[in-house]
Amino acid sequence: MYGVRVAIAEGRQTEIVRVLKEAESVSVSDLAQTLGTSEVTIRRDLAELESLGVLRRTRGGAVSTMLRGEELPFVMRALESSNEKARIAAAAVALVADGESVVLDSGTTGVAAARELMSRRATVMPLAVNSVAALSAADRVSLILPGGSVRPVELSVVGPMVERNLAELRFDTMLLTCCGLDPERGLTAFDMQDAAVKRAAMAVASRVIALVDSTKFARTAMAMVCPTTSIDVVITDTGAPDTAVAALRSNGVEVHCV
Repeated sequence: MYGVRVAIAEGRQTEIVRVLKEAESVSVSDLAQTLGTSEVTIRRDLAELESLGVLRRTRGGAVSTMLRGEELPFVMRALESSNEKARIAAAAVALVADGESVVLDSGTTGVAAARELMSRRATVMPLAVNSVAALSAADRVSLILPGGSVRPVELSVVGPMVERNLAELRFDTMLLTCCGLDPERGLTAFDMQDAAVKRAAMAVASRVIALVDSTKFARTAMAMVCPTTSIDVVITDTGAPDTAVAALRSNGVEVHCV
């Protein structure tokens, strides 16, 4: 029962964040009516979201503290399309042969891929601390740790040290994540340091597999990572726009919808 209650609360909070991204302010009464719950429950949700830095509570409601060009906190992104991300991660790792060397990108989908890699025989360099933690218990994974600075909350590894380390290595596959993907504008990230590390990892990988849930096709972040022609394979879910999938394929990108 506890797990069910947690899942319900996470669903409400995800919906509150979605409303805030569109309206920038919300009222407790409107949210209670829309979500079919009590105002006491909504106030509790708002308090939890305030602790994550997503919003600031006001008298009778809340206002967003997120800039339009800013990414959601990692904890909230982990709730977004979680089932789709798990399927995408499983499909991407299925393309990795035993014995391959893999550089694993950061982000919530990257963590999902780390969980899938735990049962595989591979050499893996994860570019985020939370993926390191997941893979450290995997008996068949040979783990390589990158140097660099750790971004607070996000826990991705960034900076010139990791870029230099990557330049001295070669990988069979990069599992690439992103904040936005547009067939014309390319693959983008919110953080410029993250974008630089992604480019450095792509440069030393023989094959790039991008893990992109369908919500990312509606977004374009500030930092350019690469054009879509630099990607070999895109793994997405069945909610991806048909026009985007067709455009990627016309650019020579192999697309799997799972």
